[in-house]
Amino acid sequence: MELEPVIGLEVHAQLLTKSKIFCGCSTTFGASPNSHTCPVCLAMPGVLPVLNREVVEFTLRMALATHCEISPLSRFARKNYFYPDLPKGYQISQYELPIARKGWLEIEGDGAPKRIRIHRIHMEEDAGKLIHDEFQPLSYVDFNRTGVPLMEIVSEPDIGSPQEASAYLRALREILRYLEICDGNMEEGSFRCDANISLKPPGREELGVKAEIKNLNSFKNVQRALDFEIRRQRTLLERGEAIVQETRLWDAGRNVTVSMRGKEEAHDYRYFPDPDLVPVVVDESWIQQVRQSLPELPESKKERFSSQWGLPPYDAQVLISSKALADYFETVVEVFPRPKMASNWILSELLRELNRDERDIDSCPITPENLAELLQLIESGVLSGKIAKNVFQSMYETGDRAGSIVKKQGLVQVTDEGAIEAVIAQVLAENAEEVSRYQKGTEKLFGFFVGQVMKKTKGKANPQLVNDLLRKKLQAVK
Repeated sequence: MELEPVIGLEVHAQLLTKSKIFCGCSTTFGASPNSHTCPVCLAMPGVLPVLNREVVEFTLRMALATHCEISPLSRFARKNYFYPDLPKGYQISQYELPIARKGWLEIEGDGAPKRIRIHRIHMEEDAGKLIHDEFQPLSYVDFNRTGVPLMEIVSEPDIGSPQEASAYLRALREILRYLEICDGNMEEGSFRCDANISLKPPGREELGVKAEIKNLNSFKNVQRALDFEIRRQRTLLERGEAIVQETRLWDAGRNVTVSMRGKEEAHDYRYFPDPDLVPVVVDESWIQQVRQSLPELPESKKERFSSQWGLPPYDAQVLISSKALADYFETVVEVFPRPKMASNWILSELLRELNRDERDIDSCPITPENLAELLQLIESGVLSGKIAKNVFQSMYETGDRAGSIVKKQGLVQVTDEGAIEAVIAQVLAENAEEVSRYQKGTEKLFGFFVGQVMKKTKGKANPQLVNDLLRKKLQAVK
């Protein structure tokens, strides 16, 4: 049976405000349980919520960055459900009148750009956290997260594969981090996703019965969970069995989704306007003020890196994957205006070390100015490429400047023709048999001679000069 997946994602981004959405409690992650709480976020009788203006401002930034239509008037609603981590017995969210609708985001889908439509963006508060005891049948509740501001971004069902889902999430996270409104940390839960997926025959407009998958805390798990769910639903349909509309949980240990509960519909939550909060009014002047404050966004930066710096699309895409990395590259190029060479070293040497150590560019021990100094030493012929890699390694391990390491270790490249010619003469004298074979046509021995010269100079001889002088010497011997 030929079936195609239809995927929509609901993304929750925790906003980087210092205080919660409706009270002044801190949003700092990792505090001791229930230390960032007050009567408002604990829902004590008689308290009233007050909206944090910065939450609206941050949401407007994301709405504009994703081409959304902004509603001049939006309203908060109460989403009613009962769970131990929800002290009010309801969550303050937005339902009928969200702050933004009808946006879009472009990703690379199967080698070509693909537009994923955004159905809505709205503001809401987070719930608390349940901590289950490993040794006895008890659960504890930490209300520190209760009331932390969230922005929910709901896509249309335009995503056609697990790979596209991952690309969409990465693109969203890039924008959030460029805007500096969310740190995008999936492991800490500040950027999390629920996936809705169904299958249908190609060309049919009507969607199949969907399942919602929760507990997706990494890009890899999003792909794995969707892959499994596609296989599970396809198997059921091929057997003639019905898909049940339900919420399923991703079990990363077993690489399976498991049934969690029946899928709720909107009416199950009995939404109604929150009587304690006035509508949010956004006028045109506020929108323009926010628009003017937006930074250069990833897609624009990628195009500029290609046009201004002449970088290939792959280099540009990797370099703009984080604002900090893009800024690092541009600082290097300001000092050392050879963009392709700078890109090569960042993408190969630098990112390899950072990825191995699971470090971000922000904690890189080599400053962009120091990397630029190393590249200048290569360009001026002071260092060979091989020695430069050794110097780079020392820079990464110690944080020292390239010039300082070169001076301490005596690593200046040998460019004295007389000194190199003397070494070449010694190598040829010590390898007379190989010289004879070379003269008889075994030209691959040329590389052997180069290697011997580099070995005797401990890699310090200028490779191009060695090649030129060696070739002349061998011709003279003939």
